[in-house]
Amino acid sequence: MKSFKTILLLFLLTAGPSALAQNRAQGGIDADMMRQITQQAASHNNAALSNAMASNSIDDLARNYRNSKIHDTHFSVETPAQNIHNQRSSGRCWMYSSFNVMRANFARRHNDTLRVEYSHDYLFFWDQLEKANLMLQGVIDCADKPLDDQRVQFFFSHPINDGGTFCGAADLAEKYGLVPIEAQPETYSAERTSRMSQLLSSKLREQGLELRKMVAEGKSKSAIRQRKTEMLAEIYNMLCLALGEPIKSFTYAFKNKDGKTVTPARTYTPLEFFQETQGGPINGTFIMAMNDPRREYYKTYEVEWDRHTYDGHNWCYINLPMEDIAQMAIASLKDSTKLYSSYDVGKQLNRDNGYLSLDNFDYGTLFGTTFGMNKAERIATFDSGSTHAMTLTAVDLDENGNPIKWKVENSWGGDSGQKGYIIMTNDWFNEYAFRLVVDKKYVPEHILKASQQKPIMVMPEDPLFQEDR
Repeated sequence: MKSFKTILLLFLLTAGPSALAQNRAQGGIDADMMRQITQQAASHNNAALSNAMASNSIDDLARNYRNSKIHDTHFSVETPAQNIHNQRSSGRCWMYSSFNVMRANFARRHNDTLRVEYSHDYLFFWDQLEKANLMLQGVIDCADKPLDDQRVQFFFSHPINDGGTFCGAADLAEKYGLVPIEAQPETYSAERTSRMSQLLSSKLREQGLELRKMVAEGKSKSAIRQRKTEMLAEIYNMLCLALGEPIKSFTYAFKNKDGKTVTPARTYTPLEFFQETQGGPINGTFIMAMNDPRREYYKTYEVEWDRHTYDGHNWCYINLPMEDIAQMAIASLKDSTKLYSSYDVGKQLNRDNGYLSLDNFDYGTLFGTTFGMNKAERIATFDSGSTHAMTLTAVDLDENGNPIKWKVENSWGGDSGQKGYIIMTNDWFNEYAFRLVVDKKYVPEHILKASQQKPIMVMPEDPLFQEDR
């Protein structure tokens, strides 16, 4: 006996194109619906607005004039200032923010008498090589799945990128060490990553197809591993040409905040320099907190197939209400300790004055509508998520100790925003802050205990787990 679906399909095929068209039209825009659309839209028509929007930026027209200037730049709690860096046309904000924290901690341990500036180019090289290995090994481990499987598609659609999180910086620094920026300065491709990333992606896709074929043909694991090693050597060579071969040793003397040399020069390897400036492992000293109102609070989660699956640690975090995140941030800042943090920075950002407020732009009034989703709904529908990492440096508290506004050190250069910084209202912070990395000494005992639970695994395709850029 034929199934109902089979009978329906036979009917539609024998009924001809008109029946198929009629069936599709039930979900299409027919004449009656179009009349209703145009009638309802006509009630919102405004010729003056239409003319203005035809020749002006939407942001310029929606801009709230009252927020065009910042009148209060005072912060009751502020950490010491340091040099502002510029990630330029790259997605390495996560590394810049991580290094901001690391160099600030170094200066703090030396009572601000010594300074260090780390090479982003050096650690970025190893980041790209490990991401290439993640892609190739992931393709091997999922080679039994069809090419259009969601997991296989994940690897081929995102073979490599320059985003990341603090967890990645910690893993990479402990494994490969750190070097001063003078020893390995930026290259053109480090500051403008798009073309290099495009070429690496194309090569990795080609290599991934070959590895899938080897698995399908029943090649031995040792033969596949050897071929993967040869492929990574090709990627290594491409990275050497674009970023420069990673330096193996260098001579360095520390300077003070005025740029004056204050220590004798000595020779370091990258791992020795990491030990000298960081004093020991970073992993194990911090927790990553996330605010995701879709999921249960005080639970620990782990992102499956994170970039550290084979060469480090999967990205693990505890989900907390914003109130807890704010209190940990305040405790850290009061002790002059900066924090890695990340946000949906594109929402309501006034780039001219470096100010983030929920009412910087009134798009609703301009378009005669409302934008009413809450934070959970925005995340679930890919309307909002963590897009950019910055370093939390200051908070302004009211007489009751509640936060009024926050300040972050950005990586868009010293000419952007407030001389390289961005100020955000606490209301904006609650809606668009997502991640915070906190030293364990500022974490309450009940949160530390909750962070040690066996993590719940979550998928990397989730809208909130895109890497900070």
